[in-house]
Amino acid sequence: MPGSPPRAVFFGSPAFAVPFLEAVAQATEVVAVVSQPDRPAGRGRQLAEPAVKVAARCLGVPVLQPERVRAPELEQTLRALGADVFVVVAYGRILPQALLDVPRRGSWNVHGSLLPRLRGAAPIQWAIIRGERVTGVSIIRMEAGLDTGPVAATREVPIGDEDTTATLALALAAAGAPLLVETLPAILDGAVTLAPQEDAAATLAPPLLKEDGRLRFDVSARAVSARTRGCDPWPGATALLDGQPLRVFGPRVLAGTPGAAPGAVFGLRAEGLAVACVDATVAFAELQLAGRKRLPAAAFLAGRSVAPGASLQDPAAQRRE
Repeated sequence: MPGSPPRAVFFGSPAFAVPFLEAVAQATEVVAVVSQPDRPAGRGRQLAEPAVKVAARCLGVPVLQPERVRAPELEQTLRALGADVFVVVAYGRILPQALLDVPRRGSWNVHGSLLPRLRGAAPIQWAIIRGERVTGVSIIRMEAGLDTGPVAATREVPIGDEDTTATLALALAAAGAPLLVETLPAILDGAVTLAPQEDAAATLAPPLLKEDGRLRFDVSARAVSARTRGCDPWPGATALLDGQPLRVFGPRVLAGTPGAAPGAVFGLRAEGLAVACVDATVAFAELQLAGRKRLPAAAFLAGRSVAPGASLQDPAAQRRE
């Protein structure tokens, strides 16, 4: 029908994708949202809805939650919607080529890095862990490879010294949602300019594992800070204190060489619990023992004494002993 808005299907699951759904809903008619199935979450392991599903309900958009994206019935359902474009943001599944080919103007992904750097499932986390100073968002036309499609648009976002995965994700969404709105008209008109990725410059950002949160202190204080922030909120940065797992948060690098063995605890500073690294000291603002509340360092130490000469140890080292 002449003058009718373009039709889009949005694929996404976590909170990071919600601003993009809202942006697409302003620029198109979102005829369906595809999200991950509800999963157990939290200590009670109660079923929790993906954030995108909740947002779609508020927008009045029907939601599909297939267990299998390769199921023939999903393709049939999506074809029947007559979508002009698919937009995919942190959906969490690899879409088969048969689905990518369904919409008239193709399938497009918003990725949380400056491609070809940090292709994969965890670009935000690894950008912080690896000490990158700048990252960004890329809009690409999707193809069968892992984040290998040609690039339609990018926008840089700086990484601050105190950024965690959560705060950087907010900054990337704030930059990426307007970029998507700016780029969609050219995509829908078939007039977008695409630039192939330089495969030789590609790096990978695989899914984080629980062991990626293990801290070791025989590295620079900046490296300890980066890993701590990149693993916040998941899987959490963990060291051993008196043989007990201790999660640490809010690292600050303090100037000066401690002159002590890596991992040695210096006690409380204004910035938190101070721990020696090879070149300087890192202070953790908040601490949490397994099964306990996350506490400011001062409150934690008020309820638990740390003996002189105590140290934080790499959890993996205990397994090697």
